[in-house]
Amino acid sequence: MKKTSPSNAFDPQKNYTQTMKEIGYVTRKKAKPADYKRIGFKSGLEVHQQIKTKEKLFCRCPAGIFHENSDYHAEIIRHMRPTLSELGEYDGTALMEFKTRKNIIYRLNNKTACTYEIDDTPPFPLNREALEYALEISLLTKLNIVGEVHITRKQYLDGSIPTGFQRTAILGVEGEIQISNKKIGILQLSIEEDSCREISDIGHTRIYKTDRLGMPLIETVTHPHCLTPEELRETAEHIRFLNRSSEHVRTGMGAGREDVNVSCEGGTRVEIKGVSHNRWIPELSHNEAFRQWALLNIRKLLLERFPSPGKWKMTSKEVNLKTTSFENAIVLEAVEKGMKLYAVLLPGFHGILSHFTQPGQSFNNEISDRLKVIACIEKPNMISSEELNSSLSAKDVTTLKTLLEAKDEDAVVLFWGPADDIKTALETIDERCRMAFQGVPNETRKAFANGTTMFERVLPGADRMYPDTDSAPIPLHETYIETLRQRILPNISERIAQLKGWGIPTDTYTYILKRNLVPVIEKIVALGISGKFAGTFLGHKLKRVEGISPKKSEFDYNRVAELFVFLTNEKLDLSLAKQMLPMVYEHPNMDFNSVLTSLNFKKRSADEIIAPINYLVEKFKEIRLSKGDSPEVTTNWVMGQIHRQALGNISLSALRAQIEKQTGNI
Repeated sequence: MKKTSPSNAFDPQKNYTQTMKEIGYVTRKKAKPADYKRIGFKSGLEVHQQIKTKEKLFCRCPAGIFHENSDYHAEIIRHMRPTLSELGEYDGTALMEFKTRKNIIYRLNNKTACTYEIDDTPPFPLNREALEYALEISLLTKLNIVGEVHITRKQYLDGSIPTGFQRTAILGVEGEIQISNKKIGILQLSIEEDSCREISDIGHTRIYKTDRLGMPLIETVTHPHCLTPEELRETAEHIRFLNRSSEHVRTGMGAGREDVNVSCEGGTRVEIKGVSHNRWIPELSHNEAFRQWALLNIRKLLLERFPSPGKWKMTSKEVNLKTTSFENAIVLEAVEKGMKLYAVLLPGFHGILSHFTQPGQSFNNEISDRLKVIACIEKPNMISSEELNSSLSAKDVTTLKTLLEAKDEDAVVLFWGPADDIKTALETIDERCRMAFQGVPNETRKAFANGTTMFERVLPGADRMYPDTDSAPIPLHETYIETLRQRILPNISERIAQLKGWGIPTDTYTYILKRNLVPVIEKIVALGISGKFAGTFLGHKLKRVEGISPKKSEFDYNRVAELFVFLTNEKLDLSLAKQMLPMVYEHPNMDFNSVLTSLNFKKRSADEIIAPINYLVEKFKEIRLSKGDSPEVTTNWVMGQIHRQALGNISLSALRAQIEKQTGNI
């Protein structure tokens, strides 16, 4: 093994930058398709969308009613205990959750939860309203509908469902959607129960609210056909637009979430859980693919040093500050709080802990994250000899290495935690380091807005589903499916073709499709108004008003179509819509005549508007600053004097034409 020369002190930050170059990391902005092909980027999605029903999926509690954190009537505490399967095996996720020794607390509100949610009551028959809506969306996705709905139980071992399982059923398989450059296969669409909302997860206590629990949602699963982050985001947008076009799904924060599955060549499927913003997807998937690429490089380095990984062995010692002195403030503070202090020797890990994994993160974080999640030791929970921007002094590093009798090729870690968590922490460090010899662990990861992720839990096994003996199969007759098929609306590809046909600017597409505004445009076009005008009005004017005004949950986008119906019937110029829109949005229930009154609008004939033009032209001749002013200057001044009175009574283009005729500016 290569040894470090004492005269050339090891620099973790320099090693981090060097390893970033070694794996060929590039930022997403600089990345090209060839970069993703080089590392074998592959990704797919699981898109979850709540269905807009009155009741939950397997009970009759209301859906879509949420309460504040402090608004609850009861609390239930549960603990995870693994059991042997029929094959005599334990589930890996269950074992990990058992190690955490979590107190999982559920807060229940009488208005939104019942005994079904805690498995004290058998399920009601599946909500038929939810089933019908989900089947319509399955048809939109061109899926092959199953002949019979079989409800199964899917193990949910993170505590987000009190029963430990989620009831789910596959409705359609093997469909496809068309994005800009290719077709993306849809593996399946399922209908299932939503999970609880997490309030907090600190130490050994995790708290959930149950108001969202049991609400019906659909899960659309794609094949891993996306070969770049941009394809992945476009696919996510397409599926979300498609779901919303059905008008059967909920919108808003938390109503739609994606699980992003990412791998690279030689890596494994890693699931980035609960991504709530599509704009995060490209950065998250890019960084995850390169994180896996970095872990594969770490494996290569370790196997060169240890051809027989089974012989690798970690050692540890408890640190007593009475006999070992440290000057690090974080360490001293932890000990003052009653934490136990342990030093860990990682043989042959020199240069590994500071190896790049994600922007701003190294392999140190892989260990620290698991200490937080599995051993429940809140951060900061460790310092190493290769910490980036470390507060650990050279003297403290020397003290640690001396204590552990470390060699130049070794790395050392110093961690702390409550006495009861030390055993789990040591097992966690040992386990993660041994995983480094294998490459990329199967796991789910939590997403952050900056495009990085952290370990969340072990990825569940493929055998996590089994039949639900409490629910009978539901036959789906072809005549029923054909009836639903007749109802479905055009798919997103057809919607985009409509927008292009109307000549609507492409920068409005995301806003229009996200809010399913094509039917609103169709209603405006039916009035004889240009589709381009209608789409631009919605995609630019309405978007701006919505962006600067307080959110109005009761605002219905069809109100915009009603506004144009009013202007058309009253024979008012359409330009008035721009003035009325902010008031209509702010007060969606106000009648349009009252809106006009609040704007001090007075209806005038075209003759009344045009009448003062001659007078104003002569007036400007008297007050103008220069005798050489052009007719265009005169026209602009006269327009400025009367355009407010003209607004809504005559088009401004017609008014300008009349003024130009009077001034000779033609």
